Amino acid sequence: MKILDEIHVMGKCSLSGEIFIQGSKNAALPMMAASLMHRGLSVLKGCPKISDVFCMEEILRSLGAVTWWEDHDLYLDCTDADKTEIPEVYTGRMRSSVILLGAVLARNKRCRIGYPGGCIIGKRPIDLHLMALRTLGADICETVSGLDAECIRFRGGEIFFEKSSVGATQQAMLAAVLAQGETKLYNCAKEPEVFWLGRYLKSMGAVIEGEETGEIYIRGVRELGPGKYTIPPDRIVAGTYLCAAAAAKSEIVLRNVPEGELKAFLEVYQKIGGQYEANGGTLKVNGKRAVRPAELVETETYPGFPTDLQAPLMAVLTGISGKSVIRERIFDQRFGSAFQMNKMGADIVVNGDEAVIRGGRPLTGITVQAGDLRGGAALIIAALMAEGETCITQAGFISRGYEHICRDLQALGCEIWQSAGEDLRIYEKK
Repeated sequence: MKILDEIHVMGKCSLSGEIFIQGSKNAALPMMAASLMHRGLSVLKGCPKISDVFCMEEILRSLGAVTWWEDHDLYLDCTDADKTEIPEVYTGRMRSSVILLGAVLARNKRCRIGYPGGCIIGKRPIDLHLMALRTLGADICETVSGLDAECIRFRGGEIFFEKSSVGATQQAMLAAVLAQGETKLYNCAKEPEVFWLGRYLKSMGAVIEGEETGEIYIRGVRELGPGKYTIPPDRIVAGTYLCAAAAAKSEIVLRNVPEGELKAFLEVYQKIGGQYEANGGTLKVNGKRAVRPAELVETETYPGFPTDLQAPLMAVLTGISGKSVIRERIFDQRFGSAFQMNKMGADIVVNGDEAVIRGGRPLTGITVQAGDLRGGAALIIAALMAEGETCITQAGFISRGYEHICRDLQALGCEIWQSAGEDLRIYEKK
């Protein structure tokens, strides 16, 4: 598989047909980290084949794990994953790599890890991660090049998160499940990915309660058994394709959709005129009537409107006559795609954490640049409405979270294609 280097889209198309929603990126990555804590074989079924998963797989291999794929089932044999260093060459590519710190410490007692990278969408400090691990007994030294950490065995304790953080909550869970004694976590993130990690850890023998409530109780165990779990569907990918239907004023069918996890987004979708019919994980989506502007949409922590769908929604709103307002309350630099859409003819004014979209102006296909994962997907949505051909450069960002976005949209009737860059799976076993 190749990294997406450029994506080309011919606009003014109508979509129809059905597609299957891939497994969740944000659920798969922490489950991969958790698999490291069992000295044996685990399997994640229905795992998405995306660059972030491949990067995490490569990191686990660098620690001594043996991995392989059977279709979309990822096998992780961590019997000999006893190395303790994760170079910055890996961690600089993906922010969620920091989740490995607690897992490696719990298993191997030491860990040296480079600082995490990923998309540039604003301040994303790891102070809550470090606070949680230190509270449970880790000795962590912050250096110029990364983190040096030691912990003979984590000890249970009480942790209060000043700010809700998915990553920090998951970090504390991974450390606490093998800790000595009991751990109580307060003001935890309630995102579905926290719940799914808890389910996976419990399937391995961890003792966890309250992973949906914001207050999590964990009683540490001596060891974890093998993991075997099916990755849940990706709510952000599903929301992206809902936006595509609205942008193209089309009707499509989405299968394997986590409807309950999309409640806040679907409420906004209906307010702008989009329609859907849900039946057992299948959504029949009608975007033909998505013609009303949005007075105010604010991103919030779950169960509020997801920040990852802010940019795709903004793209839709550029095609709807009238004034819409989006307020970004999670990240401080997440309007980058707005400036690229303005190059296409959109009228979006960004002032601090607020973007005002005066929609209805015709868009023209030109060359634009993806600056982050979700912003790149938003540019594809904008391109669906544009006159002529749009070329999206640096499209490798998009492959971090979307397995087959070009293939999926082609299946729906869009004229879209990609040019391939660097080989994404040079380390893949044949």
